Amino acid sequence: MPNKFHEIAFTGSVKEAQSHYGSRSHYAKFDGGPDKNMTFTDAEIDFIEQRDGFYMATVGETGHPYIQFRGGPPGFLKVLDSRTLGFADFRGSLQYISVGNLKANKKAALFLMDYASQRRLKILVDVEVKDATDDPQLTEVLKMKDYLAKVERAVILHLEAFDWNCPQHITPRYTADEIREMVRPLSDEIERLEKENAELKAGQK
Repeated sequence: MPNKFHEIAFTGSVKEAQSHYGSRSHYAKFDGGPDKNMTFTDAEIDFIEQRDGFYMATVGETGHPYIQFRGGPPGFLKVLDSRTLGFADFRGSLQYISVGNLKANKKAALFLMDYASQRRLKILVDVEVKDATDDPQLTEVLKMKDYLAKVERAVILHLEAFDWNCPQHITPRYTADEIREMVRPLSDEIERLEKENAELKAGQK
């Protein structure tokens, strides 16, 4: 199967569900052709480097999945090469559920969201976790300058496959920085009018 994401995610039971709900014939069209969705292109790299957070799913020894949000300054999730990502794992709640899960099962799924543009990138990875003190050179590469959070681990994500998800039903949301940028023309106009008003008042004295 050429689409590596489909090859991994479309198990027998998933295909049965697709057949039951009528989508199997649609996805079967993509079974031929060369392998794809297993190496990041410029589109994925640009998208990843702009994100300030992502969701990561792991599976514990009980079989229960666990989803955790990882956040930081834009670009904290670094593209090391076309098949490898990495990030400095900051100290958080000290529960270490994801870290513990990854000791038993190194596979994880990432969801990267761009709510403003209603875009979503799904990534399947094998995860390698190293304590920050065990590999100071790697930790130095991954950490963000001027970001004061304590780095506990270096996390390397080895790409297995990715897929761009349907934008339907993604409610647009905006960060404070995105809102400031959107209203910048209005803010500039208000500033201009306030300055003009102040000059007019000064001229009347």
